[in-house]
Amino acid sequence: MTETLSRRQRVLNAIEHKPVDRFPIDLGAHFSTGISAFAYRNLREYLGMDCANIELIDSVQMLARVEDDIIDRFHVDTKLLRARWKDPVPWTVRGEYTFQTCPVLNPQLQPNGDYMVYVGNRKMRMPKGGFFFDGDWLQVSQLDEDGEIAAVVKEANAMREKGDFFNMYMEYGAYFGGIEEACDMYTDPDDVIAAHEAQHARNIAHFEKLLKADKLGNIDCVALNSDLGMQSAPMLRPEMYEEFCFPYVKKFCDFVHEHSDMKVFLHSCGSVEPLIPYFIEAGVDVLNPVQISANNMDPNDLKTRYGDKICFWGGGCNTQQVLGVKTPEEVRENVRYLTGILGKNSGFVFNQVHNIMGNVPAENIVAMLDEAYACSWINK
Repeated sequence: MTETLSRRQRVLNAIEHKPVDRFPIDLGAHFSTGISAFAYRNLREYLGMDCANIELIDSVQMLARVEDDIIDRFHVDTKLLRARWKDPVPWTVRGEYTFQTCPVLNPQLQPNGDYMVYVGNRKMRMPKGGFFFDGDWLQVSQLDEDGEIAAVVKEANAMREKGDFFNMYMEYGAYFGGIEEACDMYTDPDDVIAAHEAQHARNIAHFEKLLKADKLGNIDCVALNSDLGMQSAPMLRPEMYEEFCFPYVKKFCDFVHEHSDMKVFLHSCGSVEPLIPYFIEAGVDVLNPVQISANNMDPNDLKTRYGDKICFWGGGCNTQQVLGVKTPEEVRENVRYLTGILGKNSGFVFNQVHNIMGNVPAENIVAMLDEAYACSWINK
C-alpha cells in the first residue's frame, strides 16, 4: 500500500471524518496516550536500539518522550508538543533503568526502597519496584506560564520544519474536579459555578496568549482533560453534567473554533457513554481514551451511534485485560477486532486505551503497533 497523505493531514482528515489513506497511529502525543519509561526502555532494548538518554517527560506517570526512531519504526503520525528539559540530570531508578529528568524533580530514595517527592507540604510516592508515583499530582516545570508558551510555540515551529506531524497542547482542565466536586454540585452548587467561571476565565486568558504566540498556526489541537467516568458509570448524573460542566466546555470549544483552526481533544477515562451526546453538542472534536473495557462502552455501539459525529482517539487495544497479560498473538487479535470496528470510514486515530504501563512485555507492544499498521489500511 502507498501512503498518499502527510502524517498531519492524515490525522486532520480522520478528525474531520474525511477519507484517509490509512487510519492514523498515535504514540505519546498526549500524557494519556504514551508509554511508561520502563516499558519504553525495554522496547528499545528489544528492538536493538540505543537505551541511553531516555527523557522522562511526565514525572507522575513516569512517561518517556517517544523519539523519532520509534516514531518511524511504527509509522506514528503524531509527536509530543513539549519543550525538552534544560540541563536534565540522569536518575537511575533501579538497575538498568536510568532516565534523563528535570533537575527540579529531586526524587528521594527512602530506606525501604520507596521514592518520595516533596513540594512544600505536598508529596507523592513510588513504592519499591513500582512504575509510577501516587499521591499529590506533582508535575515539575522549569518555566513560568509565558516561558512555557514561548517554548511550546518554538517546539511546534521546529516540528513543522522537520516533519509534518500532528501535535496538541495539553494544558486545559475540562470543568470537572472529580467525585468530590460531583457531591458539591448538590451541597454547594453556587461554589461549583463560581469555580467553573473562574476556571473558564483562566482557560480563555491562557488560550489567548497561546494563540497570539502561535503566529504561524503550527499548533494543531488543544486538549481538555478531566476524568468523568468510573469503570461502571459516569461520576455524575448526565443532567448534572449538563447544568454544571457542559456550558463551559461549549464556550471553550466555541472560542477555540471561532478564533483558530485548532481542534479540541477531550480526555476522559471510564464509562462516559451517557455524556458523549453532550461532548458532541459542545463541539468537542476528539474523544480519548475510549475505554472499551468499561461498562456501557461497547465499540460497536459507540461507532454506530457516534462514529460520524466525533473522532475516537483510542480504544484500539484493551490495556486492562489484554495488552499486558495476554500473548502477542492474542494482542494482535484484539487489535484486529477493535480496529475492524472503530477504524471503518475514518473518524478514528489508533491508540491503546490510555498509557502503556511499565510492566507490559516489549513483544506485546511490538505486536500491538505492528498489527495496528497492518490493519490501518482497512478502508482501502
